Amino acid sequence: MRSTERRHRRGGLRILAAALVVILLTPVHGSAADLRGAKLAAAAPTLDPDVLALALRAASCAKQKRLLDADDTLTVIDYSRPSTERRLWVLDLRSREVLFEELVAHGRESGADRATRFSNDSGSHQSSLGLFVTLDEYRGRHGRSLRLRGLEPGVNDRALERALVIHGADYVSDAFGARHGRLGRSFGCAALSRDVAPKVIDRIRGGSAVFAYYPDRDWLARSAFLGACEENAAP
Repeated sequence: MRSTERRHRRGGLRILAAALVVILLTPVHGSAADLRGAKLAAAAPTLDPDVLALALRAASCAKQKRLLDADDTLTVIDYSRPSTERRLWVLDLRSREVLFEELVAHGRESGADRATRFSNDSGSHQSSLGLFVTLDEYRGRHGRSLRLRGLEPGVNDRALERALVIHGADYVSDAFGARHGRLGRSFGCAALSRDVAPKVIDRIRGGSAVFAYYPDRDWLARSAFLGACEENAAP
């Protein structure tokens, strides 16, 4: 009986989260706007609605704090999923479309197929959670790469000094995952496939939000972007 109640409760929470997604995405006026909001939720059926709702809340807060130069694009990474599943989405918040749904690698010390450990420390070789803003691109050892600035003190604000970037890598592919049971791993960067990385960088560079999720209770409880958002407060 209790297990049945828990299933119903979880189902209710997912319905509420999906409804919240529509509310957050929808402007105040008109049924056409309602349809556009629902369209984005429907366009990303593999993206957990709870995670999407959190990402939208964080991006909305960053917009209020004037931390984003490009507020029409949102990138979501769900590190609770295995690396062999597509767990990075790039969303167009104006057209309510999913632009990319891709494989993404995590840091080698974060875990094997699944990432379970995260850090803000230099030399940890772990991925970081939280909200980032994209900066400029450069050409490094991995080719075209995109710098990220972490917006959450103590969580990801060392991203620049750690050189946590988005770049392409040969170890990110379905074939690699099938052969090894996981993707290859980075030093903490969000690595994409060689073919996809330049296209994603072209779209999200220059001040858009990147939200990296894992159900870490401490981070979820203290994130400055997931609680009450104070417009003039520094993150």
